[in-house]
Amino acid sequence: LRRQRQMCIRDRMMRTGYLAGMEDIGSEIMQSTLALREGFCEEASEADVQRAIGAKNRSLRDFAALLSVRAGEHLEQIAQAAAHEKAAYFGSNIAVFTPIYISNYCDNLCVYCGFNCKNKIARARLDETQLKAEFEAIAASGLEEILILTGESEKNSPVRYIGRACELARQYFKVIGVEIYPLNSADYAYLHACGVDFVTVFQETYDPARYAQLHLAGNKRVFAYRFAAQERAIRGGMRGVGFAALLGLGDFRRDAFATGVHAWLLQRKYPRAEIAFSVPRLRPIINNDKINPKDVGERELLQVMCAYRLLLPSAQITISTRERAGFRDNAIRIAASKISAGVSVGIGGHSEQRGDEQFEISDARSVSEVCEAIRGGGLQPLMSGYIYV
Repeated sequence: LRRQRQMCIRDRMMRTGYLAGMEDIGSEIMQSTLALREGFCEEASEADVQRAIGAKNRSLRDFAALLSVRAGEHLEQIAQAAAHEKAAYFGSNIAVFTPIYISNYCDNLCVYCGFNCKNKIARARLDETQLKAEFEAIAASGLEEILILTGESEKNSPVRYIGRACELARQYFKVIGVEIYPLNSADYAYLHACGVDFVTVFQETYDPARYAQLHLAGNKRVFAYRFAAQERAIRGGMRGVGFAALLGLGDFRRDAFATGVHAWLLQRKYPRAEIAFSVPRLRPIINNDKINPKDVGERELLQVMCAYRLLLPSAQITISTRERAGFRDNAIRIAASKISAGVSVGIGGHSEQRGDEQFEISDARSVSEVCEAIRGGGLQPLMSGYIYV
């Protein structure tokens, strides 16, 4: 019987690439997403684009048209439609948060990431005293929402360590998200019990062949396990899940399309789940300042954001400090509903930095400066939209 179990595990790993201990929930969403991605065409007719802009309930066909090259010629019209949808669902509110990096140890070899295991950087992990110092510094700025991040090392940042950080964070903040290595459903349930509200996972690229070229070692090389992380998080009780492709790694239009399809399909399977998008572009890293987003300029980035907004109008869309201040201020008036502020991507950077950064940021404004810019644009900074009783 033991030998049969071992053979079943081996056979499953051979079929899916899953490693021992990785939960396989048997979801059909990955196959559907990849099939639709293969059928994506960046060409669309004028009629297709105009239909997509004017539609009330947009289909995946409309979404593809909004991401097309032809749609880029109508960006102002698309932006106006996106701004209308954003105002209908979010009013003048712009959610404000900050990320906190608590560890930069990583077991993965991702060629574009500053945390990759071969990159020679200062590594650190915050202890409880240091975590409290970070939380106190962030809370003093008036923020009520944080996103906790680690490098992807289960050995150096085990689930229990992350859970304890979240328990401590709950003493200071109303909303807690995590952006960490993918987990099984039971581990997500544990983190939810520790106070986590939502989980964000970047698939990086939805092109399996390109994905394999970029992820050379570590658990992250298992495309399918990463893909199903959001669904496992929902099964673990998380209120919301976030999606993103790292734009510039591959065909950005096709990656953006697959990101939207992934979220669209998941929301239909789990209607209660809150959906969020991030729109990160490649940034330079320590020891490699040549990394750039290639053909993804600001116009293309705005087109992607607007397409997400028009596909899923109620989704939260975050614009990060990877982008310059002026672009971020414009993005929140058009499509983005959430913005980071007072950001440090180093370990302990809100109190005393102890480890190196993951990438270079473009907007180093403080929380008060970002909030002032939000108000200056006729909008209202929102520290938290949730009331706990």
